[in-house]
Parts: sequence; structure tokens; C-alpha cells
Amino acid sequence: MIQILFFFFAALAAGAAINVLVQKHVLYSALSLILMLTATSVLFILLGADFLAVIQIIVYAGAIMVLFVFVIMLLNLPVDEDGADRLRWLKFIGIPLGLFFLFLVTATLWNVQAGTGTQSRFVGSPQAIGQSLFTDYLLPFEVTSLLILIALVGAVVFAKKDL
Repeated sequence: MIQILFFFFAALAAGAAINVLVQKHVLYSALSLILMLTATSVLFILLGADFLAVIQIIVYAGAIMVLFVFVIMLLNLPVDEDGADRLRWLKFIGIPLGLFFLFLVTATLWNVQAGTGTQSRFVGSPQAIGQSLFTDYLLPFEVTSLLILIALVGAVVFAKKDL
């Protein structure tokens, strides 16, 4: 039963991620991203990482998506009616890349072997995540926060030109 739920929410996350890319309206794309992030948090719950699931909802589906929707509303982007004609060439690149990605996923799943079960029982705990985040991944963590700040300032600068 857990495997059925896992594959259902994995397919839901993949479908929502594809919908983010193919959606013409920016706000609908952001809503699809919220659905994808929520499905990912359900996958974390099914894998036994409850803390990561809650953080996924609070940080990404909550705070970051509110920031994205705020920037979308602030920019007041016009609807591009003829954008599909200009980007028609992308499907010729996207289809081979999609098939290559499908081949990689299939090859990876074909060659996966079961682990030996020697993982620590503190892998998904807040202590282990905090220890890893502020020791091994401190620079990427700070760079990511800086990139989010730059994106927000850029959106405000673009919106201020129109005011």
C-alpha cells in the first residue's frame, strides 16, 4: 500500500513539475509548483523523514511561494498570446532531452541495489540536518539566500520603473 502511495505522489510531483514548464500563465505555473512541493513533502512523510516534510511545507510551499506570487503580482506580467509561436523550436530540443532523461532514469532504476542498512538513525533528524547544513553546506546555503535577495531586489527595481 505504501508503494502505491509513493508512486502516486511521485507521479503527481512529476506531473505538476511538467505543468510548471508547459503552463502559459505565470500564476498557474506557480500554483503547479506549490502542488509539486506538497507532493514532495508527502514523499518525505512516506520515507519516514517527517521533519523534512514539515520544513518542505513551511519553507518552500509557504514562504518561498508567497515570495514568488508576490513578485508575480508586483511585476504584473502581460499575457503573451504569440509566445507559443516564438518558442516552437524548443520542442525539438525538449523531446530528445526528455527521452535521454527517461533513459537515464530507467538505467538508474535498473541498476539500483538494496542498501546494507548501515545508515544512522539520526539521518533525518533536525540535529543531523543542522549539523550538515552549517558545516558541510554553509557556503551553498548562504549563496542561495543571497540569490533570493538579489531576485527580490531586481523585481522591485523592475516594478519601480513602471510606477
